[in-house]
Amino acid sequence: MSQSPNPESSQDPQIDDLLVDVTSTTGTPAADRSEAGIAAETPADVTPAMVDGAYDAEQIQVLEGLEAVRKRPGMYIGSTGERGLHHLVYEIADNSVDEALAGYCDTISIELLDDGWCRVTDNGRGIPVKEHPVEHIPTVTLVLTVLHAGGKFGNGGYKVSGGLHGVGSSVVNALSSHYIVEVRRDGHRWRQTFTLGDPDAPLEMLEETDKTGTTTTFQPSPEIFDTTTFDYETLATRFREYAFLNKGLFISLTDRREGRVGEDGEPLHDEFCYKQGLKDYVRFLTGSKEVINPTVISLEEHRPEEGMGLEIAMQWNTSYATSVHTFANTINTIEGGTHEEGFRAALTGTVNKWGETWGLIKKREDRVSGDDIREGLTAVLSIKLTEPQFEGQTKTKLGNTEARSFVQKVLNDRLSDWFEENPAEGKNIVRKSQAAAQARVAARKARDMARSRKGLLGSTSLPGKLKDCSSTDPRECEIFVVEGDSAGGSASQGRDPRIQAILPLRGKILNVEKARLDRALNSETIESIINALGTGVHEEFDLDKLRYHKIILMADADVDGAHIRTLLLTLLFRFMRPIIDAGHVYLAQPPLFRLRWTNSPHELAYSDEERDALRDDGIAHGKKLPQVNPIQRYKGLGEMDAEDLWDTTMDPDKRLLLQVTLEDASMADQMFSILMGEDVEQRRHFIQRNAKDVRFLDI
Repeated sequence: MSQSPNPESSQDPQIDDLLVDVTSTTGTPAADRSEAGIAAETPADVTPAMVDGAYDAEQIQVLEGLEAVRKRPGMYIGSTGERGLHHLVYEIADNSVDEALAGYCDTISIELLDDGWCRVTDNGRGIPVKEHPVEHIPTVTLVLTVLHAGGKFGNGGYKVSGGLHGVGSSVVNALSSHYIVEVRRDGHRWRQTFTLGDPDAPLEMLEETDKTGTTTTFQPSPEIFDTTTFDYETLATRFREYAFLNKGLFISLTDRREGRVGEDGEPLHDEFCYKQGLKDYVRFLTGSKEVINPTVISLEEHRPEEGMGLEIAMQWNTSYATSVHTFANTINTIEGGTHEEGFRAALTGTVNKWGETWGLIKKREDRVSGDDIREGLTAVLSIKLTEPQFEGQTKTKLGNTEARSFVQKVLNDRLSDWFEENPAEGKNIVRKSQAAAQARVAARKARDMARSRKGLLGSTSLPGKLKDCSSTDPRECEIFVVEGDSAGGSASQGRDPRIQAILPLRGKILNVEKARLDRALNSETIESIINALGTGVHEEFDLDKLRYHKIILMADADVDGAHIRTLLLTLLFRFMRPIIDAGHVYLAQPPLFRLRWTNSPHELAYSDEERDALRDDGIAHGKKLPQVNPIQRYKGLGEMDAEDLWDTTMDPDKRLLLQVTLEDASMADQMFSILMGEDVEQRRHFIQRNAKDVRFLDI
């Protein structure tokens, strides 16, 4: 997706490509794309043009202050799409959470306002307002206008904090058309306003007050972001998570935008406060699944002298999926890190030790693996460190080596105590792990049988129905997983055989949410998909062996097609999730309608709204529709001939693709469990609760 014009671009196009950022310590720029939007398509054979001009000292530009942020926002917030927009709110709220971690704040309020404004209020100490001893400007002005200025670098302002780089508030200020900060501190209310990071006027001292705290109100710049409309549910999910991780912290979220009201006619509003913290979080994630150990295991250890603290809550259930979520200083470390490594090592060792102690594991070769133990596990791990080492400003992986040994030792000691005190539940956990191990052995046998018939994972032979492409470069290759033989035939005839492969599916595949791997591998369709992709599954998974860097799911635009897409996504999420994490999965967007103008070229519409708009606009400009079948409705891909399918859905220069990304692993896990799991009652409640949001249902 192309980026919006940047108002801070220099006038010299040569200098624009030679920028040196001397203010940032973050890493390589993240891909600036809209994660849930339409994927950008770039022809593979485009060659950059030669730049005509000199390359010497005059061409090197140094970005001063917040100019670097506006020039390359993706380096600081990940993207300028919807994810980056919400990241602004998280950056401000993180500062309030840091006040809560320090023990000075217990209430945070977030309000969504008209015209893209957002307000975050806390009752912490307030940002300092006195003149800074070195820079000789008010400290609040310094914090909001200079990168790497904050109270989180030494041991003074905060013992534990998620914001380490000192760029959070200043980045939000730089990327906002307008930014207003109000501080209640030192007996007065203070106020200062900014425009794109620059102060409009000096800090004002207003009326006296005995309250403390900070209120930040900002309006993200539409010149920088693809969208400036905040999504209420996305924010509600994140702030619910904040409340779980900070037990006793009260967080409220209110949508005050015009027209955004609930069924009672009042503004949308949620309040989050959990007295038991992570235990409540695990119960929330487990939902109505049948549990193996009714008692939620809860461990807590604080060692101020080492600058670390740890909280863990976990519970096993009868499902086959693993749901482990790790946090460092309340930051969701979705890529894991050393704390998760310590957790896995201790969990595997402790469960096997007690299995042997109780006589359930007779021989050493019968010990269960980590994957077997984690089957059906829901766990949340939250570590607090005074000096955490994250990778990049977006902080998705923890690197502290001492965190591994700390977590491993604490879990070894405290989990052993729990097993000793709860032998009945502990034995059920060991038996659950042994059942998973038996299924793993059965799955291995299924793979071996598949190999023997030149199928799954081991052979160079490919599925019989796969129409492969001639290119062997995965970076340019794409595979269309197509519903139905007839559509597969059209796709095979209409494709570009050099880079496009076609795998037709007959009927619906097995729902792997309700099946272990051994049963799934007995499905010929699932075997074909895994074999075609080439990565393997579970412990044999290897992303480097992926044969296509675009996996495009192409199904009819009806209820059955949506169900097939969901089944395929369930398979990829449960068995090959790194493919989704790496951004290789896409949904094809075939058109729904063709407007068959008699005096103008036909037009395609991808939604009911677009159809109506094109029809009304065409008629207003004198276009005419035939009396019979004026607007053709494509009921299925099989109705399109090869040329139609290529022009509308497969041509990289014309098609629309939706990229499948993983915003929140815990919510995705919960959603797959609800929609595809065994609990019919929970699914019925979900449908009833969300039915009112369905506008167009083609059945």
